[in-house]
This record gives sequence, structure tokens and C-alpha cells, in this order.
Amino acid sequence: MTTQLVGDRQLQIEEILGAFNLTVGGTFSGVAHGGTFIPGTGATIETRDPSTGAVLAHVRTASEADCSSAIAAAQEAFKSWRSVPAPKRGEVVRKLGDAFRRRKEDLARLISLENGKILSEARGEVQEVIDICDLAVGQSRQLYGREIASERHDHRLMEQWHPLGVVGIISAFNFPVAVPGWGWAIALVCGDTIVWKPSSLTPLISISAQQIFHEVTAGTEAEGVFSLVVGRGGIVGEALLSDVRVPLIQATGSCAVGERVAAAVGKRSGRAILELGGNNAVIVLDDADLRLALRATVFGSVGTAGQRCTSTRRLILQRGIAAKFLEQLVAAYRTVRIGDPLDDQTLMGPLVSSEAVDEYQAGLVEIQRQGGKLLYGGRVLEDRSGYFVEPAIVRSRADMPICREEIFAPILHVFEVDSLDEAIAVNNAVPQGLSSGLFTTNLNAAERWLSAAGSDCGIANVNVGTSGAEIGGAFGGEKATGGGRQAGSDAWKGYMRRQTCTINYGDDLPLAQGVTFSID
Repeated sequence: MTTQLVGDRQLQIEEILGAFNLTVGGTFSGVAHGGTFIPGTGATIETRDPSTGAVLAHVRTASEADCSSAIAAAQEAFKSWRSVPAPKRGEVVRKLGDAFRRRKEDLARLISLENGKILSEARGEVQEVIDICDLAVGQSRQLYGREIASERHDHRLMEQWHPLGVVGIISAFNFPVAVPGWGWAIALVCGDTIVWKPSSLTPLISISAQQIFHEVTAGTEAEGVFSLVVGRGGIVGEALLSDVRVPLIQATGSCAVGERVAAAVGKRSGRAILELGGNNAVIVLDDADLRLALRATVFGSVGTAGQRCTSTRRLILQRGIAAKFLEQLVAAYRTVRIGDPLDDQTLMGPLVSSEAVDEYQAGLVEIQRQGGKLLYGGRVLEDRSGYFVEPAIVRSRADMPICREEIFAPILHVFEVDSLDEAIAVNNAVPQGLSSGLFTTNLNAAERWLSAAGSDCGIANVNVGTSGAEIGGAFGGEKATGGGRQAGSDAWKGYMRRQTCTINYGDDLPLAQGVTFSID
């Protein structure tokens, strides 16, 4: 459904776009490199307001040739950027974080407008960029190597880390600045340069972020370290994946996208940091604090309209509390306010596109065909414009094939189990392995959940839901989720190359492993 923007809404949108020198209905370039925007020579796409379906603006995308030029520019910038001392690179990232701090509200409002997530979530997303910049500044002084005891006399053995090169960042619509920010902030302090391919569903957000990059780096040693290529995956994405000048691809998306990325990059012996689909479960045991579990489950399943990689998609209830908890959950769902994401009273905004609504409907049809029972919700809200749906709760069986799939919408499967061991088995019985949460007040249960015999996910929480994560820890998952890690901890190592070095400061040349031979 498409509607015209009228009245106060029109003025609101003009103000939001105007903060970044964008105009409603205008046409803008989605290509930038060398510190400036370049006219894109690819197709022109529309970007829409998911709250109304109305066209916000048009964007000229990158062609394959534009992408090649952006990579070449990033490669050229890398030649000088890699030699800038890491703490100096950290100073640039600090200034970028300050710039995002100053523009936090402008960016958050634009995210809510173009992406559809509620304003409080959008503010939190921009804050994650600020936080990762703060973390990266500290890491710029901690890119440690190590000294290793050599088995040879008068030898020193050590490891050190060097910048890797051009990093291609392929990001999704649901976190249009935070997740790519996890990559570029760390990559920059590591001495890499960036070619960013954002989602074609949120091009105005990436263009606005690129404006900030240009403002901060203009006339500095970092000018040209950021390149932008908005475009379809089949053109721009494939060009990035196949280019040997891009040694590392950081990609966020579905498991199917990750399979394509891994195959293409592996074929040319490149590297990939993959953060892919999640089919995340919350387990609630009989002894759990139900108040905590309820709060976590509701936000985990309806936050961002179920369009987070960490959204709660499966709820595993021990039978003793199942009926009571389900009653409380349905009552809580009835209070969820669905509406304009720019309204601070809204808890759940729209899905991102009409295609997302179609996938939501098709998913519910298939769930019921396989034997699932709809307990709440499931309607498309056709009484308003835009892409609004009701969050749905379905009673399912763990052996239903569709329960192994990620439906990127607010649909929550509910299962009942008898024991913690059964709950762990259900949690682990899906191809994905991103996030998981156990609610219990039993120490033994918590420790078993976190043991090698417990959750097989990259993120395992106790009395915390699946949705969201702190940037201080490495973020990512196992199995079909890709195995990559972004953000904190030692994730920085993925953006650098390791070098082992041996120095002989003696007068002899002893060989490793005690090998001896003579030369006449």
C-alpha cells in the first residue's frame, strides 16, 4: 500500500532528512570514495518509509565499475593509512565517535524513519557506534604481539600483527549503523580501509553516515579511508566478494547469504567474518523469576518487530510454569503498542517492507500447515498505511521442519518440556547458533547451561534474554550463524594479519629441530 505524505508528517520528514541535506523525493548518489561522493552509474532505486509505504527519496546505486573504483581508492588509501601509528589511528576513531555523539538524535530519527525501528532502539543503536569507538580507541594502544621462548641459542621468537588491507563490509537493514560500526571502528585502528555495501533498504542512513565520515576525515591522514557503494547484492555484493584486492569480507545477513559469501571468498583464499541468522531460544524453568523472564521474552520477540538477528524466536517452557507463563505472555502481548516508530509511546513499529509482510504471512500459513496452533496475533494491520503486523504466538512442536528456519518477523514458537536436559536438546536442535537465554534461580542449572554440554550458541545468557549484546564482548554465533566474531574482546585479530618473526643475534646458525649438516 502506498500513501502520500501530508500535513505534519510531511514537515517532520522534511526536518529529519534536512539534517543531512537530503530532501523528500530527491535523488542522491550512493557512491563515495576518496573523501567525496561520486555520481553512481548503476540503477536508481527508491527508499520508502515503512510506516506509510511512501517514497522518501531516490538513490543512484553503484555499478560494478563504480565498485571497482571504490576498491582501488581504498587500496590506495591503505598504502599510507597502514603506516600511521595505531594510537594516531585511534585518535581519528575518537573524533568519529564524538561526531556520532553530536549527531545522535539526528541519526536516530533517520533510522526510525527509514528502517522502522522505534526511536528508543534507534538511539541505542547510535550509542553502540559511540561505544565501539570508545572501545576501539583503547584497543589502538593494545594491539599486542607476544614473545615466545626459542629453542635455539641467541634467537628471539615473536609474533606481531600488521594491518590487513581493504575490508569489505556488507551490512543489513536492521542495524544500519551499529553492526557496520562494530567493523569499521576496529578495522580502522588496525590500519585497514573500508568499502561499505549497506542494505538497499536503508540507503539514506548510510549516505548520512558517510557524510559524517567525510566531515571528520577531510584534510587528515584518514581522508579516503571510507568508501561507500550502495547497490544490489547481485552486482555490488558479488563485485566485492570476487575481488582479490579485498582480503576480508565482514558480512551480516541470512544463512543463505553467508553460504554465498563463504563460498565466493574462500574460492579466492580470502577471509570472511560472518554474522548470520539466529533462531534464538529462551528457556524458562519451573524455578525461574517469571517477572524477569516475561520482560525478556516480550521485548526479545517484538523488539525491532522481530527483525533482529538476536530476536527471540523460540520459547521453551518447563511444564510446571507453562500454563501460567503463557497466560501472562498473551496478556503482555495485548498491551504492545504498535504504531509510528517516531512516537516515544510505541513499542513495535512496522516491518521494513511489503516483502517482509508477505514473508510473515507465508510463515504463519506454513506453521499452521505443519501442525502449529496460533495462540495470539497473526494479523496484518490493514486499517492503516505502511507495513504493520501483529506479533504472533504459536504453539509448535520442536520436530516441525519450519521451527528450524529463521522467519525474520515477530513470530514466537512455544514448546513445553519436562527437564533442563530436554530444554537444552531443543535449544540445540536447530542449524543456527547465535543467542540463547536460560531463566532459573538454580545455580547447578545455570552452570550446566554454560558448560560444554549446555547451549551450543555463541551467546549463552542466564536470566538475560537473547536480544542485544554489549560491545565489550565478541559478538557472533556458531554453526550456520557463521562462526565470526565482531566488536570487543580479541575480535580485532580478525582484521589483521599475524606474522611470526625470528631474530638471530648470535654468531652461529643453529637450525630448528636440531637439524645439522655441513657445507664444504
